[in-house]
Amino acid sequence: MNYREKAKQIVIDYYNEHVDITDNKKLTANEVFIVWFSKTLQNWKALVSTTISDGMYYEVTYNGDKKETYLDAYKKWKNVCVKDVED
Repeated sequence: MNYREKAKQIVIDYYNEHVDITDNKKLTANEVFIVWFSKTLQNWKALVSTTISDGMYYEVTYNGDKKETYLDAYKKWKNVCVKDVED
């Protein structure tokens, strides 16, 4: 099984199901990329983003014990720099 491709396809399917029909846009595999991926034993997790400038970010988690995949969809509100304070 290609875990990365599965993660990308889950995001594509989710986006295409939830995009506003008036946007007249469907997401393709060329517009989806894996930001980070990790696999431990029978479990894996992928952080996925797209080239669409909607601020969405996706986390795809596979639980190998239960044979279930979970999708979390996040909206980025703001990126704030918090500097270290030296004592």
